[in-house]
Amino acid sequence: MEKRVLVIEDEPNISEALRFILTRNGWQVDVSADGDTALGALRSDPPDLLILDLMLPGISGFDILKSLRAQDGTRDLPVLMLTAKGHAADRFEAERLGVTRFMTKPFANAEVLDAVRELTAS
Repeated sequence: MEKRVLVIEDEPNISEALRFILTRNGWQVDVSADGDTALGALRSDPPDLLILDLMLPGISGFDILKSLRAQDGTRDLPVLMLTAKGHAADRFEAERLGVTRFMTKPFANAEVLDAVRELTAS
């Protein structure tokens, strides 16, 4: 059975690139550009991994991460945060909120695949 990955990313080029890379490598990939909508879906049917952009319209990746870590059903969900904001303060805040892995854009396809495989290994 394929493992499911949810990508919450508002930049279509990046979300489609991630979908292509992961699907080609055997993952079932859902994409959402809207953090508020995705948050509800995450709570009702969590994927095996979340790839989360930091800067989203409406609700930030930090807010989504904080909400996920406060809920029993998503507390341990692996979260790979991708962001163009690679500042140490952003990394520190993501780690403080419980991110599993933090990666800056631009990223190498192989780097993302390696991270996804590692975070979903069971």
